[in-house]
Amino acid sequence: MHRVFSGIQPTGNLHLGNYLGATRNWVALQADFECIFCIVDMHAITVWQDPEQLRASTREVAASLIAAGVDPRRHVVFNQSQVPGHAELAWIFNCVARMGWLNRMTQFKEKAGKNKENASVGLFAYPNLMAADILLYKATHVPVGDDQKQHLELTRDIAQKFNNDFKCDIFPIVEPLILGVATRVMSLRDGTKKMSKSDPSDLSRINMIDDADTIAKKIRKAKTDPEDLPVSEEGFAGRPEARNLMSIYAALDGIEMDAVLGRFGGAQFSTFKQELADLAVAKLSPIQDEMRRLMADPGYIDGVLRDGAARARAIAAPIMAEIQDIVGFLRA
Repeated sequence: MHRVFSGIQPTGNLHLGNYLGATRNWVALQADFECIFCIVDMHAITVWQDPEQLRASTREVAASLIAAGVDPRRHVVFNQSQVPGHAELAWIFNCVARMGWLNRMTQFKEKAGKNKENASVGLFAYPNLMAADILLYKATHVPVGDDQKQHLELTRDIAQKFNNDFKCDIFPIVEPLILGVATRVMSLRDGTKKMSKSDPSDLSRINMIDDADTIAKKIRKAKTDPEDLPVSEEGFAGRPEARNLMSIYAALDGIEMDAVLGRFGGAQFSTFKQELADLAVAKLSPIQDEMRRLMADPGYIDGVLRDGAARARAIAAPIMAEIQDIVGFLRA
């Protein structure tokens, strides 16, 4: 069976984009893959995090995964910092990857902005840690969104260079898995920007802790244009908000965009928004209820993460030992 690795940052305020773009796809992968799901708290600290909030957010993310249907008994769910091999292999990859490769990473440029000189070394080098996350377990497949494709290409480059430099074939060339209709959910206030927890407007996103009334309100207030809904894909030209809302409907209902266009094409936004709100509440409410129940039992969540970390270390330890031997590290 092929092995999937995927990670999610514990930075709080999980939203619909996280669910449709990542969590729901993870649930579907469980039937066909051996899955390792990682809450990447080491990635989170590439920018400053309040320690108590980081711990709380780690538990919140774990609760959201389990509530959505990730099975921590059949698959591995853990937080990254509990497996030392991630940091050790990342350092080895720091010595394999080239500066020129990292300089081409567009996400660093976007996140650092004009303050590049004040960005942390961790923010610059975190694609190497991402490569270590994946290759520490010899994962064969990684579900990725459009914004992570470049980092997965870097992982492949690092794996290939390591194999070539040391004349071995220890690391697989990882394959991307791009899944789902709405892998990139956009802001409810601006259809050209990705839905994000960092957006100052809470109306821009549907949070996984929003109640039914709040979800309906945010969808009603979502930005639209004065035209009726398009009847074909061509009708989305210059209408990012229409595309985004109809994509969200398709993803939540598990249908193709053609079916959404056939059902709602030519309708007014007001009619469609009510249907979308009803669907969103119906799909999300059970997950939210279970998430709240789990978050009220932090001891259970900590136990899941502790067990997952032990299982992750058991998988990683022999692979890390093999890497150490290949590199030439003396192991007593």
